[in-house]
Parts: sequence; C-alpha cells; structure tokens
Amino acid sequence: MKMLPALVFALLLALVSGRAVADEPFFFIQLSDPQLGMFTENKDFAQDAANFEFAVTAVNRLRPAFVVITGDLVHKPGDAAQIAAYRRIAGQIDPAIPVYHIAGNHDVQNVPTPESVAAYVKIFGPDRYTFSHRSVTGIVLNSSVIHSPQEAPAQLAEQERWLRAELTKAKAADARHIVVFQHHPWFIASATEPDQYFNIPLARRAVYMALFREFGVRYLFCGHYHRNAEGRDGEIENITSGPVGKPLGGAKSGLRVAIVRDAAIEHRYYELGELPVKIELTPPAPKPAAKKK
Repeated sequence: MKMLPALVFALLLALVSGRAVADEPFFFIQLSDPQLGMFTENKDFAQDAANFEFAVTAVNRLRPAFVVITGDLVHKPGDAAQIAAYRRIAGQIDPAIPVYHIAGNHDVQNVPTPESVAAYVKIFGPDRYTFSHRSVTGIVLNSSVIHSPQEAPAQLAEQERWLRAELTKAKAADARHIVVFQHHPWFIASATEPDQYFNIPLARRAVYMALFREFGVRYLFCGHYHRNAEGRDGEIENITSGPVGKPLGGAKSGLRVAIVRDAAIEHRYYELGELPVKIELTPPAPKPAAKKK
C-alpha cells in the first residue's frame, strides 16, 4: 500500500483531531439575578455584592467555557451605583472567559419602553444577540418585551423576526445544540400552566414554543423565579435557575453548571456553600450488575 502524501495525511489528521476536539464535553456556568440591592430593598447592596463576588471567584477557579448572566443585574432600574458595582464585580471574571449579559425586568423596567431598552443597550450592549461555542449556538432574548410588550410593540415584533432568522441560520448550519437564554421562564412546571408574574403569558408562550419545536430547540435557560424549577414540553426543557443574589421560597443562592456533551446538555444547580473544587466532565462508570443468587 502506498504511503499517503504528507500534506494529505496532515489534512486527514487535522480533520480527525478537530472532530475529536469538537466532540469533547465542556461546561458553561449560568449565574442569574445577582440583583444588587434586593436584600435590603435598595438601602445598600453589601450582601448582594458579597454573593456575586463569591460566585465570580468560583467562576475563575472552575474555568467554564463561558458564563451567561440571565438578567436582573441590579434591583433598581437605572441606579448608577448598583450598575457600577455590578460592572466592577463582573469585570473581575478572567477576560479569557466570555461573559454574556442578559436584560431582566429590573434592568429594563417591568413594562419596558423603547427608552428603557435603549438605556440598557447603551450600558450593557445588545439586548438580543447570538453567540457560538463549539457545539452550542446560544440565542439571547429580551424576555421583558415578550412578557409585557404593551409599551414596546415594535421591539417585540423586531425581536420575533430576528429570532426566526437566527433560528433559520442555526438550523441551516446544522448546530448541534440551539440554546435559548433569557430572564423570564417560559413556564415553571407546564407549558400550558396559567399566566402569572413569573412566566411568559400563554398567548405568546404558545407561539414561541411552536417556533422552538419547529427549529429543534431543546434547552431554555432562564432565571427571574429566585428559586429552581424544571419543566418540559415534549423534548424541550425549560430550566429555571435560582439566584446568585436573594432567594425566595426557602431556596438558596447559587449557580448552575451545564455540561455540554455531543448528545445532550446535563446541568446541576449548586448552592454557594456546596460549590465543587472542579467540574468532572467524565461521566461515572456504570456500576456492575448485581449477580443473581
């Protein structure tokens, strides 16, 4: 058998190596609701900042592929001191780790307006965008204009057109995992549950869920609830993470680690007091079957 030319061999090796790297698992971290000022209703933000700094230290130790912060960065919309503290603490994340900021209702108002959205964009950057890391295509949405669009109907319509275009591009590129990140949960337990403060109203929820099914979206990462919840709609999983800041309903402050594998995304919420020293990406070996007596 003839030896392959060196250049052809090198190309084949690069392709095989690239495929191996692409298929290796990696992880990202979701932080939600640092919400500086919530513990004391804006009297100060000492405890909120301490929690956020603790989480940032964990991020720098664990070294995720990227970090998403799913909204309510501050408690009082537009508060200069809270925003400055948030940016200072978030800025302590190692620059080698990409950080994706997401608008929450406390960042753009419960009922957002074009002006409140523009103010957010001026400070933090786009309120909707797409990013990619290996097998993940992340789509970031401004869920406040979906939840309460009455003062920003143009933003709602523009974002919906943009979302369909981004989903079309991701599907055409054969993205392995199309993941949606936003602040409000689409639902807490069931895709048909009644409307409440903590979910997206059913009339709009149904439209978007149909869109996600059409394009093969399987994971929706959200916050806002200040406690953990997981719900399913067929193959779609709505993952609602508890807060870095003040929890509600007996929950604990913490962060979520998501391990991205070729076939699926596994995830676990860690309370701040139980954070691991490192993230083990190798799945545990199956236990041997018990011998029949």
